[in-house]
Amino acid sequence: MEVFKTADAFYQAQQRWREELKLLRDLIMSTGLKEEVKWGGPVYTYQGKNLVGLAGFKSYFGIWFYQGVFLKDKYKLLINAQDGATKALRQMRFTNVDQADLNIIRAYILEAIDNQEKGLEMKADRSKPIIIPKELMDVLESDATLKARFTRLNKTQQREFTEYIATAKQEKTKQSRLEKIIPLISDGIGLNDKYR
Repeated sequence: MEVFKTADAFYQAQQRWREELKLLRDLIMSTGLKEEVKWGGPVYTYQGKNLVGLAGFKSYFGIWFYQGVFLKDKYKLLINAQDGATKALRQMRFTNVDQADLNIIRAYILEAIDNQEKGLEMKADRSKPIIIPKELMDVLESDATLKARFTRLNKTQQREFTEYIATAKQEKTKQSRLEKIIPLISDGIGLNDKYR
């Protein structure tokens, strides 16, 4: 995944959905949201909070609402991309520009702004314990310095490393992932820090 430093660079690099994304960008900017680049792509904020994001994928382009769970969804356009995993985020997906009714999308954006003003927000559940997979635990137990550096990482960074290893299905994938993250842990760098 390419990481962009500016929104203009992001839009310029789009091959398949450039014009469609620019159309949505113009619509979003007309609502007064602030354009920022986070995680290598454009994010539109209101009062410092992430409100809307845009992206183009292989088979569709879309707009997502970070607190979309609170939108009324009168037109039944919102989907939860990962049922059971995604709590607040909701997406609209389009395969051609004719599906994207700008007046309706604008109404959703304005409702999201109104919801932000009301303080409606679902926060991520950070209470679940971090479960260190056996493969990572073995490495940490065999290297006291590495273990100390791992414990100094913040909870988000620790969770990203543990999930990165735990989600690998094959043993060889787990091993190659371990080889990748050991230098990061040693340097006190989180797995996804470059996207923040």
